[in-house]
Amino acid sequence: MTTRETDYSGKHKALAAFLECEPSELEESRHDASAFEQGSREYLVLTDSEADEKAREYIVDSLWAFNASFLASYTGLPDEVFTALQDKCEGANDTFRKLVERADGGIDGLIAEAISADGRGHFLNNYDGNENEQGEFFIYQIN
Repeated sequence: MTTRETDYSGKHKALAAFLECEPSELEESRHDASAFEQGSREYLVLTDSEADEKAREYIVDSLWAFNASFLASYTGLPDEVFTALQDKCEGANDTFRKLVERADGGIDGLIAEAISADGRGHFLNNYDGNENEQGEFFIYQIN
């Protein structure tokens, strides 16, 4: 084992093992310390708690894009409330959050329900929606 090989992080090594490539074939992303690039593909490599936090952030930031019937079912409000607001896209996200926070489970309950229904990969993997496990890490292809 060369000195260079021992310099790779656990995340770097986990992704190389998952992709069945050499760690030297992967480049660290300039945008995110948990992301790596292999050619034109980019991957996010996270611990369980990091994946939970990133999924939470994504869900909170994209409530406006959720299925209106899912939000209606969760909050007990009519679908029309959410469909009327969705035309405002991101501009209505704060309103969506306020409506969700009034429901019994609040935002945390909605996050848990969304992840339970679709999995974290749905929110973190832009490529195919999968969550891949490699050792103690979870891998998501983001492009």
